[in-house]
Amino acid sequence: MKALAEIQVIPIGVGVTVRDQVRRARQILVDSGFKIEEHAYGTNVEGEMAAILDAVKRIHETLHADGVVRLSTAIKIGTRTDKDSTLESKRL
Repeated sequence: MKALAEIQVIPIGVGVTVRDQVRRARQILVDSGFKIEEHAYGTNVEGEMAAILDAVKRIHETLHADGVVRLSTAIKIGTRTDKDSTLESKRL
């Protein structure tokens, strides 16, 4: 099932800056082949819902393996049955 999602991963306890962890998470999304749009507090993703959820799991596994003890992730997922939604169609 095709989906649009907004993903925000927050590493907790790694210090004031989380730039390195955010870059790692972003790279996992890019490597997954999704169409993505980054914004100040998260990333919008277009792809198959199962693949999006799998990528979030890989982000958690990777960042924990890198030593991040705690992660908080917020995900919004939208699906439609009447037509295909795209990130491009959501722009104003």
